[in-house]
Amino acid sequence: MQLLQANKLGALGAMIRDRTETSLAGLSPSAAALLSMLHFKPGLTTTELARIVDVSQPTAVRLIDGLEQQALIARGKSEGRVTPLTLTKAGHAKVMELHAHRLAALDELLRVLPPDERRLFVSLMDTILAGATTSRAFARTTCRLCEHDLCGPEVCPIGCRAAELEKEAER
Repeated sequence: MQLLQANKLGALGAMIRDRTETSLAGLSPSAAALLSMLHFKPGLTTTELARIVDVSQPTAVRLIDGLEQQALIARGKSEGRVTPLTLTKAGHAKVMELHAHRLAALDELLRVLPPDERRLFVSLMDTILAGATTSRAFARTTCRLCEHDLCGPEVCPIGCRAAELEKEAER
């Protein structure tokens, strides 16, 4: 029975992945994640973005070069070997479009649930997300495509758990 449940969860994960990738308007998930992270955290470097998006440094450079050629990203003034990156106006618009399409595609999956079942599902999902969170780095990587303005640090089960883990580590 547990393996059947895990199998169904895998099918749901595939549906979510497929809908997410379709909503990215031709960008790879990694390129979309780079844009999304720079939307919420301007000034990140290639190395920081590579770590968050979970790609190699050379892959991050290629992604950034491509996004720069599309006039979505701008390189700032280099400070030694470090170059901060920001989104252009077109880059911010692209992120807003990506977030809207992604959220609409995923919301469609939830629409089959009546309101009371949807609330229960969201509660269970929060428990699973918090339980799977192992660190702040994990949180950043997991939430790389998230619309951070919707799920701020006080309501995000992943961010809240990461903060708890950081407090526990300080003790």
